[in-house]
Amino acid sequence: MQHTFVAYVEDLPGVLTRVASLFRRLNINIISLTVGRSERAGLSRLTLVCEASAEAGNRIRASLYKLENVVDVDDIAGAPSVTRELALIKVSATPRNRSQVFELAEVFRARIVDLAPESLMIEMTGVEVLEICRSGKMTMRRGHHTSRVLKAMDTGVDEPAERAAESAEEAEAVEPEQSGD
Repeated sequence: MQHTFVAYVEDLPGVLTRVASLFRRLNINIISLTVGRSERAGLSRLTLVCEASAEAGNRIRASLYKLENVVDVDDIAGAPSVTRELALIKVSATPRNRSQVFELAEVFRARIVDLAPESLMIEMTGVEVLEICRSGKMTMRRGHHTSRVLKAMDTGVDEPAERAAESAEEAEAVEPEQSGD
């Protein structure tokens, strides 16, 4: 089973090493890893994809929470989400063949992001790019905003009230499983 973990970690040196070391200790290969600053001041957003059983996925999530400097972890493997990869491709393009490259880029819904006298840089996004320079998977939950995001959007949502609503949603999702026992 493929797991996609989204973790908010403190933006400090050595945090990525701790996360990578955890996966080494658990003998689990990281398929994709993307890290960058987040909308939360002082925190980076880490998106990590790996293959592991459901049981190992739970163990990974719990172990990530135990790491110093890890603030929040979400395994969104089963959640509705949007996943894309980015590829930047530099191709030779002379004045003679430049229009053909533009046409080809249009066919594949790619964008030209840089023009140089002898080359073009093309940006492509997709579910799975097979080869070239890859970004790794970028994933966000669909239609789910945390209170911090809503606050950044200045919607005036009360954070404690939203936390209570999120807790109620999580409880509803868990209740049917518990009543089946």
